[in-house]
Amino acid sequence: MKYLKAISHFLSTQTSAFIIAVAIVTFFKPELFKWVKGDIQTTVLGIIMLTMGMTLTTADFKVLAKRPLDIFIGACAQYTIMPLLAFTLVKTLHLPTGIAAGMILVGCCPGGVSSNIMSFLCRGDVAFSVGMTTASTLLSPLITPMLMLWLSGSAIDVDAPGMFKSILIVTIIPVAVGSAANFFFGRRSRYQEICSLMPGVSVIGLACIVGGVIAYNGSHFFTSGVTIFIAVLLHNGLGYILGYTVGGFTGMNLPKKRTISIEVGMQNAGLATHLATKHFAALPEAAIAAAVSCVWHSISGTLLAGLFILIDQLQAKRAAKHAEARH
Repeated sequence: MKYLKAISHFLSTQTSAFIIAVAIVTFFKPELFKWVKGDIQTTVLGIIMLTMGMTLTTADFKVLAKRPLDIFIGACAQYTIMPLLAFTLVKTLHLPTGIAAGMILVGCCPGGVSSNIMSFLCRGDVAFSVGMTTASTLLSPLITPMLMLWLSGSAIDVDAPGMFKSILIVTIIPVAVGSAANFFFGRRSRYQEICSLMPGVSVIGLACIVGGVIAYNGSHFFTSGVTIFIAVLLHNGLGYILGYTVGGFTGMNLPKKRTISIEVGMQNAGLATHLATKHFAALPEAAIAAAVSCVWHSISGTLLAGLFILIDQLQAKRAAKHAEARH
């Protein structure tokens, strides 16, 4: 068990490096992840969401009731900034239909599971992070298909009822099962040990989804042009900036501003990748855009958390020097 815990800890702290490594290897050896498709991909994503549910406690759900204003602001920011940013980038950069579908889909998805880890690393408000992720995930079966239908217009054929069903199956049901398990067995030491392995399981699942998309669409990655990478970087980066700005305008303290920045900028691109593969099969570039987002969000989230930590360290050094000068 100690060995497995060590692996889980390593994967959760080196998420970006692991996913990049899997992406690179799969690009050259696509047969390694050809098995991640259809029902298997659905199952893998369901397992990722189950791991999230297994870590949720009754206290986490109480946060939704105790801090309604924070959660409301966070949810509004999540489901306005990222979808509208994606729509604006699609129009401004004149993105092809496939990439446009993928970008808008990423923007309309809830916050990413790994955002909670990033908030913890950068000394953000972890309870607020978990609350935002939980709220946006619970709202996603309704809001994600509605936003996708509204923003894509007539240019993209959107199966909103089908998306609702898919999101329900791969998010709400696994989260509910995991939360129920935590409620009934959460105090048992054996269960707690199993939960300590879940971050690693989540990272492996995310890597499998990315690997599966690259296995089938990797050959199109660079034929899609640099536009797809520019769009993903702008979407993600502007999401961080605008999320932090919203926190400032609404009078949030520093930990909360960092948290809402990460929560808004980091989307559940794994879910977007699954939805793109399942519902936009005729537009393979949609899955590519989602997969690129999936990889980049993991990298950028780690970099942003590191930047926040560096700022704290520099401020601490300045304060120490100032204190020494006074004495």
